[in-house]
Amino acid sequence: MTPQQIAEACARAMWADDQASAGLGMAITRIAPGEATLTMRIEPRMVNGHGIAHGGFIFALADSAFAFACNSFNRRAVAQSNTITYLRPATLDDVLTAHAVQVQAAGRSGITDVTVTDQQGRAIAVFRGLSRIIDGHLVEETNHGA
Repeated sequence: MTPQQIAEACARAMWADDQASAGLGMAITRIAPGEATLTMRIEPRMVNGHGIAHGGFIFALADSAFAFACNSFNRRAVAQSNTITYLRPATLDDVLTAHAVQVQAAGRSGITDVTVTDQQGRAIAVFRGLSRIIDGHLVEETNHGA
């Protein structure tokens, strides 16, 4: 399998069991080795008492993109630490996009940066996730005839 095929197979395997991301209406729009892009529309249930998107939902979108990016190498990875900085509010019916890119990896540790933007391309939040490789793989890698 090519690195791209592995990343796609890992995303399919994770998505099959990811009720949290699916339940929030997220969709994967791009997957590549060390990279993932997910989208989510801000629904009425996601708006807080200030009339803007609750930060926890924005964090969840960024965290899911982070997860798909750092698991795209077929080595199970979990979050070790995450931080987010909110730059501007998102509002009802905004379609948010979280683009995650693994920027560093050494041994069992990785650093992934995520930028969350709205449908106009304005930055809503930036997120940095630190991942840790754990035992196991998401899919069986096969190399048919190569």
